[in-house]
Amino acid sequence: MSSFLDALRAARRPLVMEVKRRDPHGGDLLGGRTVAEVVDAYERAGAPCLSVVTSRWFGGTPHLLREVAAQTTRPVLQKDFITRQDQVHQARDLGASAILLTAGLLTTSALQRLVDATLAAGLTPFVEVTTHAEIVSVPQASRCVVAVNNKDIKQRERNGADFRRSRVLLPSLRRAGVGCAVSASGIDTAEIAADMLHLGFDGLLVGTSLMRVTDLSGWLALMDAGRIRNGLG
Repeated sequence: MSSFLDALRAARRPLVMEVKRRDPHGGDLLGGRTVAEVVDAYERAGAPCLSVVTSRWFGGTPHLLREVAAQTTRPVLQKDFITRQDQVHQARDLGASAILLTAGLLTTSALQRLVDATLAAGLTPFVEVTTHAEIVSVPQASRCVVAVNNKDIKQRERNGADFRRSRVLLPSLRRAGVGCAVSASGIDTAEIAADMLHLGFDGLLVGTSLMRVTDLSGWLALMDAGRIRNGLG
């Protein structure tokens, strides 16, 4: 299996497709489907990587990560609030290929230790940022996926997405030599996805909207059409 970072950068459709049980307001996202059915739909849609939300805010559990990882050959990201090195090893043992590190919740030294531990464990650090200062604090940026969160975790991502943040911070990601620059959260239409890729992001993380869409192939076709209009092919 290729690394999470390499798989995303090499993908024709560089979307991290997310599995989560509940939206930020507590609404059910599975809609009667099994986790296996969601994973199968994502694989058939050509997802290069998957994300699994194990945070209890969104109805997740560590078992959900194990369940998804057992059902796919795609690299899998664990999305949770990782703050300790033992959690890195737990994620690897559960089948993760990458783990979320939220820069805004960690000191610079803690982020350094966790990035080092993640890389030493053979996993990809997926570092979430919201400011220029947080981008500068990311160590070994060329070996990391760094994602701009368009929402506010302090509001449990219940606020609307602010895509100006992605637009403003992308140049800083480039200057920092980030291995893979991602826009994440709030991407609720195929048109927005196409726009973010046109802006220059290497990938996107899309969660709630893909869990809710009834025609995944149609959503992706709209995104592809938007990319063609934008000259990305």
